[in-house]
Amino acid sequence: MPSLKKTSGPQDGAAAPDGARGGEPPVVAPTRRDEVAAAGSELIGGRYGRRALPGSGPAGGQLTPVRVIALVAIGMFALGMVQKLPCYNWAWFRGTTSQYTHACYSDIPHLFAGRGFAEGLVPYFDRLPGDIPFLEYPVLTGLFMEVASWLTPGGELQAQEQAYWLINAGLLMVCAAVLAVCVARTHRRRPWDGLLVALAPSVALTATINWDLLAVALTAAALLMWSRSRPLAAGILLGLAVAAKFYPVLLLWPLLLLCVRAGRLRAFGTALLGAAGSWLVVNLPVLLLAPDGWKQFYLFSRDRNVDFGSVWLLVSQRSGQTIPPERANLYALLLLILAAGGLAWLALAAPRRPRLVQLAFLMVAAFVLTNKVYSPQYVLWLVPLAALARPRWRDFLIWQSCEVLYYLGIWMYLAFTGSGSKQGLPLDGYHFAIVLHLLGTLYLCAMVVRDALAPEKDPVRRDGSDDPSGGVLDGTSDVFVVGRAAHPARHAAPAPDSGTQELLVTWGTPGAEGSRG
Repeated sequence: MPSLKKTSGPQDGAAAPDGARGGEPPVVAPTRRDEVAAAGSELIGGRYGRRALPGSGPAGGQLTPVRVIALVAIGMFALGMVQKLPCYNWAWFRGTTSQYTHACYSDIPHLFAGRGFAEGLVPYFDRLPGDIPFLEYPVLTGLFMEVASWLTPGGELQAQEQAYWLINAGLLMVCAAVLAVCVARTHRRRPWDGLLVALAPSVALTATINWDLLAVALTAAALLMWSRSRPLAAGILLGLAVAAKFYPVLLLWPLLLLCVRAGRLRAFGTALLGAAGSWLVVNLPVLLLAPDGWKQFYLFSRDRNVDFGSVWLLVSQRSGQTIPPERANLYALLLLILAAGGLAWLALAAPRRPRLVQLAFLMVAAFVLTNKVYSPQYVLWLVPLAALARPRWRDFLIWQSCEVLYYLGIWMYLAFTGSGSKQGLPLDGYHFAIVLHLLGTLYLCAMVVRDALAPEKDPVRRDGSDDPSGGVLDGTSDVFVVGRAAHPARHAAPAPDSGTQELLVTWGTPGAEGSRG
């Protein structure tokens, strides 16, 4: 069966591609390989030229790609905070629709009082008034919220809610910087892919709606550790991510599939034990001391009605028939199992083992598409995975455009339903926004699947790379495959100067210029 070997090593010296010098591995410059990135670079002086010398000039080694990306991420996050100013100043506290018409809604200030932080109640231990008796967030997120409440000064309730949002925004800004840095460092030769995350408009718009960015940053850190062949550290971080938001547990399935194909089950077992251990360390104390509070998140998720953004809401409203939560749960679970089965076929039958982030993106996207609710901030789950799985500016921006339109659509729809004057987006317009979100995500999924089935179209594999984020999987020969992968792939050719029948995968050429895929 095919195994991966380079057709030639990375080019060194002054003529090395993308500005590499003196034996250093060449760094991919997106302005030389991506038409959209090249066009956008005209705003700052044009594309990266062949005479450019990295690390030269007054800044020297100060403004490295990773540092630039971190600064851009912080700057975009700050712009997102500015966009929330109308709500911060008054719209959160007056009327019901102003925060929607200004598209600056956030759960954070409302839950400061609504979940007992203003009264000093302890999450999971103290019962709350109203329909939800305990905090309905996972334990690590609850701890994050509690720490922010400790830092919030006293005073009038409105001033406290403003301070609480600011403190959380500051902590989440750190998460945003960590996220961008982790993505930039995951693919060693492609740090500029992190700019997709740093500049993503959906991140700036949704970062302070809720606390999802904590789990997203931890998941990105876990992927970084796995790419460095440190499965235990990756597992520990992934377990912490699951303790903050449940969705990162989905990454275990593609990781298992790829480890089965590559015969790296020991590494998977190490990561799994690390994840289980860190999750238990965070959850076990609350589970033992406050079991009713601990299980509130799971009960709330199970019993929650079909809600905004989901395909089930679209079906329910178009048909005029309500879909009960238990039926929606069943339908979503069946579709997710079907998607997981399709992912297994792709992982084991593709002509070359897919990259980890490709399957991770597809798995989380399947959950997002089939779930019974799609809150606007859920796009954060996909942004880093999309940037690593399909680092093409055209496709990323098409998807982001759909998500930004959905972001505006849901707030305008809520303004319409909550306003007596019916100003905003009517139901049909909101349904169109949902369809845009679904089609945009499906489009990006289709591109990722195509890359997995035809590695020569994968931007990351253009230079003959295998799986830069794969860690122990990178460059490893297959030991278990099914279907067409069990036969010589159309991307394989006999290895030169070899007395065996070993096959060489030749989907890329080191240093190739231009743009494909």
